Amino acid sequence: MTRGASDAEIKIAYRKLALQYHPDRNPGDAVAEERFKEVSTAYAVLSDTDKRSQFDRFGFMGDANPFSGANVATATDFFDAMFGDLLGLGRKRGAAGRDLRYTLEIEFEEAMLGSRKTIAFERAEDCAACRGTGAEGGAAGLAPCGHCHGEGKLKQKGLLGTRKDCLVCAGTGEVPRVRCKTCEGAGMVDRRREFDVSIPPGTASGSTQRVAGEGSPGRRGGPAGDLHVVVRVKPHPFFTREGDVLSIEMPLTVSEAALGGEIDVPVLDGTVRMKLPPGTQSGSVFRLRGKGIPRAGGARGDIHVRTVIETPEAVNAEARELLSRLAAALDDTSMPRRRALRRIVEARIAAAEIREAAEEAAAAARGSRG
Repeated sequence: MTRGASDAEIKIAYRKLALQYHPDRNPGDAVAEERFKEVSTAYAVLSDTDKRSQFDRFGFMGDANPFSGANVATATDFFDAMFGDLLGLGRKRGAAGRDLRYTLEIEFEEAMLGSRKTIAFERAEDCAACRGTGAEGGAAGLAPCGHCHGEGKLKQKGLLGTRKDCLVCAGTGEVPRVRCKTCEGAGMVDRRREFDVSIPPGTASGSTQRVAGEGSPGRRGGPAGDLHVVVRVKPHPFFTREGDVLSIEMPLTVSEAALGGEIDVPVLDGTVRMKLPPGTQSGSVFRLRGKGIPRAGGARGDIHVRTVIETPEAVNAEARELLSRLAAALDDTSMPRRRALRRIVEARIAAAEIREAAEEAAAAARGSRG
């Protein structure tokens, strides 16, 4: 029974349970009488349009909830108490398998171009010797749990009498008479598992792929968990990503930037020869069309090449002499931005000198009057 169950499904389930636990059919049975009351209370909520609508939206009835005093910690507990145990006749007795998480680290280029990777990990699976029951002889070696009397549930205190899974039998209602020697009664053994993962082009770091049913298998008929593959993309020393556009910082020497020419620019799957105009400034951006991240339909995004003039950190004697000669040969006429900035600096120095001279003159005048 789900939150989206139809009115007809609810009515059928209610009638079946009401008939099963009706006091006339169970005279003197206090447990059956209590269950009959719970079924009737649950149906009263489900058959009320306003209460049903509010529950479907929020999972509880708020302050006006007639069950607000019940021992229910969360909306999920309330749903299970009201509908899962009372009206959910099709629920499996087996325990659901756990979800598994696997972190897959891949190279930047693999994430941008797309790739296919094989992951390997240890996963608990049903023991073949006992067929997942944990008992010698398989299902025939199981006995009713003495703690919950084979119910698989234990009734909690509170108005609703919320029923929780028995911890001894994990909600199955059965325990091994003799524990399986292969798995020591766990019903599961670790086995190596390999799985192929397809990485779509442009995959971002932190993206997760959910593979249904590839987690830990359920116990005794319960559903298997899911496998969550989390992709971690290694950072690249030069490439960065902004949406579907890649950017790369391209270091240049002073001579390359000044003289121009052709340079080799690395792209995701090779290199591209790019023309560099003379006088290229640090921070200039050039576009390489169709060399970036593949898009749907086969087209590819662009790569933005940002030039950075890299200053040598150490120079030998010969290079030092050449740089000194270059500095002497260059003047402001070849560097208009530097020339404009120098004009601003010179103007401010002149203004400061004028203010200083005026202050000195004013001080001298005050001294002569005194």
